[in-house]
Amino acid sequence: QALEEAQKAIQQLFGKIKDIKDKAEKSEQMVKEITRDIKQLDHAKRHLTTSITTLNHLHMLAGGVDSLEAMTRRRQYGEVANLLQGVVNVLEHFNKYMGIPQIRQLSERVKAAQNELGQQILADFEEAFPSQGTKRTGGPSNVLRDACLVANVLDPRIKQEIIKKFIKQHLSEYLVLFQENQDVAWLDKIDRRYAWIKRQLVDYEEKYGRMFPQEWCMTERIAVEFCHITRAELAKIMRTRAKEIEVKLLLFAIQRTTNFEGFLAKRFSGCTLADGTVKKPEVPPPSTNPFLEDETGAETDEIVIEKSDTDKPKKPKVPDNPFHGIVSKCFEPHLYVYIESQDKNLGELIDRFVADFKAQGPPKPNVDEGGAVLPSCADLFVYYKKCMVQCSQLSTGEPMIALTTIFQKYLREYAWKILSGNLPKTTSSSGGLTITSLLKEKEGSEVAKFTLEELCLICSILSTAEYCLATTQQLEEKLKEKVDASLVERINLTGEMDTFSIVISNSIQLLVQDLDAACDPALTAMSKMQWQNVEHVGDQSPYVTSVILHIKQNVPIIRDNLASTRKYFTQFCIKFANSFIPKFINHLFKCKPISMVGAEQV
Repeated sequence: QALEEAQKAIQQLFGKIKDIKDKAEKSEQMVKEITRDIKQLDHAKRHLTTSITTLNHLHMLAGGVDSLEAMTRRRQYGEVANLLQGVVNVLEHFNKYMGIPQIRQLSERVKAAQNELGQQILADFEEAFPSQGTKRTGGPSNVLRDACLVANVLDPRIKQEIIKKFIKQHLSEYLVLFQENQDVAWLDKIDRRYAWIKRQLVDYEEKYGRMFPQEWCMTERIAVEFCHITRAELAKIMRTRAKEIEVKLLLFAIQRTTNFEGFLAKRFSGCTLADGTVKKPEVPPPSTNPFLEDETGAETDEIVIEKSDTDKPKKPKVPDNPFHGIVSKCFEPHLYVYIESQDKNLGELIDRFVADFKAQGPPKPNVDEGGAVLPSCADLFVYYKKCMVQCSQLSTGEPMIALTTIFQKYLREYAWKILSGNLPKTTSSSGGLTITSLLKEKEGSEVAKFTLEELCLICSILSTAEYCLATTQQLEEKLKEKVDASLVERINLTGEMDTFSIVISNSIQLLVQDLDAACDPALTAMSKMQWQNVEHVGDQSPYVTSVILHIKQNVPIIRDNLASTRKYFTQFCIKFANSFIPKFINHLFKCKPISMVGAEQV
């Protein structure tokens, strides 16, 4: 019974759902019938609006084309500039209607008008600025100024043709004045080229500055074209007269050219160059590193080495101005003249250092100030820095590698001729055992040792070698910053740094050998004493007093003269201890026979 009641309830529910569904369908049909007319009205309104808009555009286009053709004939370029842009914009709306003959005909008339305008404007400029001859018969006018505005709307080739013809005509006088056979064309009068273009730029601004649109950057374009012509002309004349190029003349020409490139960078943005990218130079942080100083400032007379150099931030590489090398690139094939000159100058500088050292003798001992670095060292690196800055302004390519090779050559020469060549010679290296030396040793006399001046000289050479080692490392880093990225791997001054390390090691070894040799007679005396005859223990033995005396004589002098380089003084102490102690023990074993009292005395 409950099941039957449930089935009836389900049937009733199903019937109600069906009724609701039928009513919903009827309602939907009713709504469709109501809205059908509204949709038709909406479509009609949209189509009507589109038709009216299109007809308005067509009216504007037809009228605009007629006006455009009429204004073109009358050369009313001011009105044409605005009208042409409007006509082109309206014509874009008819791109999908080009299948209609009348629309296609209007489009062809617009193109014909554009072509006619382009040819007409070019003819007007040719008439105003004839390319034949250098005399300018025309000048700026409102017609030409408006024509430039029209050219902005036309095919870009029209604008480029106008710019090209005007610049060519503007610089035609330059090619005549500075022909290869003229005296003013040679490098010694290169200033006159740059003075001429500066006058021309001022003349252009006064006469034609308002004729061309500002966004055309005509002043910069004239300057850039002048640079291209100058580079080609200078390269041609230098190839012809290569044997006449001297280093002073070359540097003079490069200096004036880089100054002119700097002038262009201050005046123009470089937007007309190929890359068009101009970066604002970053301001470098201050630094005391001698190879990170401001290169545009005055050169210092000496270089100060900072011990904590590695802890300081490196100077970021200031990007070159966009005009760098636009003219001066032509000098690069002739920089071998400069490199050869620096090779000769550095050779003479090293010879002068050698002669000065011989004439003045070793540096005077000055214990209060510590070991002095040889002044010739600072002079050498100041000259290196000057050469590096100069060469990097000329080129960052192969010439920098050639200059680095020259640097390496004279760093080695300085190390061997000035430093190693002036280290005092030990007596053992210059001669062997003689009867006199044996007699002196037998008598208990002291062997020959370095004088105070010689000790100071060794310390001075050691300090100089350390200075050279640290500065050479900085020189290598700076050269890598200056040179092109592709050539960085070819700069390696490790061999020269190793050479200075050898000089340091030899200097320390000489100091150790000298003090070691001074103590030898005392140790020999110790081994020759009759220790079995010692009857009572007394004060310290004479040989101990002698060893202490030598140490007290030498070590304070070395310490004070190496005050600026404590680590090498520490090395000296360790090496002497490592040398003296085994030798002392060996002499101790020679003290035979020895009594109990003798052992106590030892």
